[in-house]
Amino acid sequence: MPVKPHRSPKNTKSGSAVFDVKSFLDSTGLGRKVGKFRGKEIVFAQGNPATNVMYIQEGGVKLTVVNETGKEAVVAILGPGDFFGEGCLAGQSICMATATAIAPTTVRVIEKNEMLRVLHSEHEFSDRFISYMLARNIRVEEDLIDQLFNSSEKRLARTLLLLARFGAPGQPQKVLLKVSQEMLAEMIGSTRPRVNFFMNKFRKLGFIKYNGEIHVNHSLLSVVLHD
Repeated sequence: MPVKPHRSPKNTKSGSAVFDVKSFLDSTGLGRKVGKFRGKEIVFAQGNPATNVMYIQEGGVKLTVVNETGKEAVVAILGPGDFFGEGCLAGQSICMATATAIAPTTVRVIEKNEMLRVLHSEHEFSDRFISYMLARNIRVEEDLIDQLFNSSEKRLARTLLLLARFGAPGQPQKVLLKVSQEMLAEMIGSTRPRVNFFMNKFRKLGFIKYNGEIHVNHSLLSVVLHD
């Protein structure tokens, strides 16, 4: 049976039930279902119809775009608590990127009409979603500045810290999801040999541990903050 408890039994002063954001995002129901994907499995492809918003519960997803000549670029790596596919809410009829699971991943798939209904009717949810999108826009601006003005070494350090979710609510991840050096090179606009050079440098300095999995130390911040 689908679980539908997105209203808390607690009442507000007016006597109406309180909308429970977590229960809504964790439960199935009308217009909401669970999607499970294996590592490297495509969630949706660039050019597919844009019909759903997705919320990551476990695992991670990379977003890639391909231009007319076939060149591919990684534009984002997302983890638990992140939304994607939100372009359908702004009138996009097709997906502008390909979403691929980078580890076993569980997502909550929310149909466009259900997402719009909840955004219009539940202020707590809409506040959370708007805050998330504003933070995402700020991140895009910071990424552009990073690409324009920072060295490859700083860009790599910042990307590793972001992937470890330093500065995000909750505890940073000590071990990153499976992210290859090729993927890191695409994200920072560099080459795999340069990424390999800096990864070895960071490891020798004790900023990371790297043995197939990447363990990020908060001391890596010193690379980003150093002029």
